[in-house]
Amino acid sequence: MLLMQEPQLLLLDEPAAGMTDEETERSGELFLSLAGRYTLVVVEHDMEFIKQISRQGKVTCLHEGSVLAEGTLEQVQNNERVIEVYLGR
Repeated sequence: MLLMQEPQLLLLDEPAAGMTDEETERSGELFLSLAGRYTLVVVEHDMEFIKQISRQGKVTCLHEGSVLAEGTLEQVQNNERVIEVYLGR
C-alpha cells in the first residue's frame, strides 16, 4: 500500500518483529527487490534479517542517537567499539 504513493524514503521500524521465519524471509526478499528504486532505512535487532537485507547496502550501528559504526555487516560486527558498547568487552 505504501509503495503506491511512490515514496522517496521508506522508514521501517522493527519490520520483522512478530513474524514467522517464512514471513521474515519473504519480507527480506521484498526489501531487496526494492533496492535501487527506493531508499530504505530499517531499524532492526534481528541480525539474521539484517544479514539477509544488507547484501547490497551498508549497515549503520547507532548508540544513544549517534553513529557508532558504519560499513558492511561484518565490519560493524567486528568493530571494537561496537563490541565494547553492546557486549561489554
